[in-house]
Amino acid sequence: MPILHNMPMSGNCYKVRLLAHHLNIPITLKDYPLHDGLTRKPEYLAKNPNGRVPMLEYEDGRCLAESNAIIFHLSEGTRYQPTDSWERAQMMQWLFFEQYSHEPYIAVLRYLRAYAKKEELEQRRERIPELEQRGTAALGVMETHLQKHDWFAGRNYSIADIALYGYTHCAGDGGFDIALYPAVSRWLERVAEQPRHIPL
Repeated sequence: MPILHNMPMSGNCYKVRLLAHHLNIPITLKDYPLHDGLTRKPEYLAKNPNGRVPMLEYEDGRCLAESNAIIFHLSEGTRYQPTDSWERAQMMQWLFFEQYSHEPYIAVLRYLRAYAKKEELEQRRERIPELEQRGTAALGVMETHLQKHDWFAGRNYSIADIALYGYTHCAGDGGFDIALYPAVSRWLERVAEQPRHIPL
């Protein structure tokens, strides 16, 4: 059975758990506490030199890191990836958006405000206005899209939605007011209504 190297509070790890549950893929969770540094130990770095979670490890020794790469791999040939080439390109567009324009701001601000140690928060406090500004911009891009579309890639729920849901649904932990984005709020409800949905 594949092992998911997992941090329970991580939205990136949650994406993988959510998709695996949708697809009824059995995985074993190996949990890592937030501040213990175990992913920086030689044993872990030998499998993932970037020293982060999530990482999916197979019994034959293959390891795959990066949350969006993992959900792309697991969803191949399923209804969670569009078959139309244009819709698949849209899916990839939103996966890249999530990692470049969304997660670095919304997830980081959530971490600082909800999970960081006091001294780390003080060291990084000067970055908070930028994180707020760029996170707000990302939510605005999502709101504009969702005013005209139910989903992010084509006409159906896909891994593009799963990727963006991972940190959007808990953005309030970082101080973002999702109520200011009614189309995003309705989309969050649609995602939560999907069969075999599980909470973070």
